[in-house]
Amino acid sequence: MSKSKLDLKKMNEIIEKTIVTIESGRQEIFEIAEDARKECERIKQELTSINHKVSLTILEVDELKREEKRAKIRLMMVSKDFNQYSEEDIRLAYEEANNIRIKHLLKKREEKDLIVRRTDLELNFKRTNEILKRAEKLVAHVGVAMDFLKGNLNDIYETIGDMSKKQLLGIKIIEAQEEERMRVSREIHDGPAQSMANVVLKAELCEKLLSIDINQSRTELQKLKDIVRTSLKDIRKIIYDLRPMSLDDLGLVPTIQRYIDRYIEETGINVELMVLNKQPDIDSVIEIACFRIIQEALNNILKHSKAQDVLIKIDQTHDKLYIVVKDNGIGFDMNGRKFKSGESGFGLIGMKERAELLNGKLDIVSTLGAGTKIALTIPLERKDGLYE
Repeated sequence: MSKSKLDLKKMNEIIEKTIVTIESGRQEIFEIAEDARKECERIKQELTSINHKVSLTILEVDELKREEKRAKIRLMMVSKDFNQYSEEDIRLAYEEANNIRIKHLLKKREEKDLIVRRTDLELNFKRTNEILKRAEKLVAHVGVAMDFLKGNLNDIYETIGDMSKKQLLGIKIIEAQEEERMRVSREIHDGPAQSMANVVLKAELCEKLLSIDINQSRTELQKLKDIVRTSLKDIRKIIYDLRPMSLDDLGLVPTIQRYIDRYIEETGINVELMVLNKQPDIDSVIEIACFRIIQEALNNILKHSKAQDVLIKIDQTHDKLYIVVKDNGIGFDMNGRKFKSGESGFGLIGMKERAELLNGKLDIVSTLGAGTKIALTIPLERKDGLYE
């Protein structure tokens, strides 16, 4: 057996052992993330309860304070008027004032303890939430390593000559996959999964109420139907975000128009779509990339721009697709450190990278107080089989 075959066999063995070790660590990190998520939910519920108690206690303290003041006034009146009030009356007035004073002090102590407990819970939630975020991020990074070790990127390597570009593209693809999986997992956990748990509880409640209070059971059944409708709506939204089916059925422009209609209805921001030259037969990979870039641009406008009007222009020639998204918002400083380092939180770097993966170009122009303009150019001709 040749030395190269021996080396290859040894390398495969090392990779297999590495995969087993990483998989074990990934599972442990995932369990930490799940425990942190459950703890965050528990703390949030306790915070809700304690905030309610704090509000009630503050009201009780205020009421006891008023009662104590009234009792002191009465004690003064009784103590001064010996002709009208007896020693027994004075004693009773004193005891009443003293009892209210003690109640007031105890209630104030309870209020203080509750506020201290609330502060501790808020700090604990902040720490636990930070652990959750770090664990989720670490799971995603470990997933990238796992996919690289398990995966076969030969098909991509054949189409890209430069080694650094191959690795960069592979990393971006896998990171995007992991981020999408994490996002979908979080949306399902926070949305439909919680709703389904409520459905089970409501169904059990209705079952018990049927033999006790038929009218109340009808009310609970109505609430149950509302939960199911909301859950169905959430699931449809998740499916739509994964890949709008209308892209395959109707194409890019109708899908964008439908998204804009929903966006206007939900946000109140006016969006105008202008299609200058529509031609058929755009590659599906280009369609989904353009849709995602427009979707991200509109999300940024909603979160950051404070704009009231948006214009989206789409122009197409036989070899290029041009898209412009322009808003009249507050804009941002393109020379700022956060923007240059990709830490702005606007997702603009990711949009640029998505365009570059298709040999396209995305230009961003923004000025403080003068809105933002995003110009996308995508070649429609395939080069080197990059998105066949």
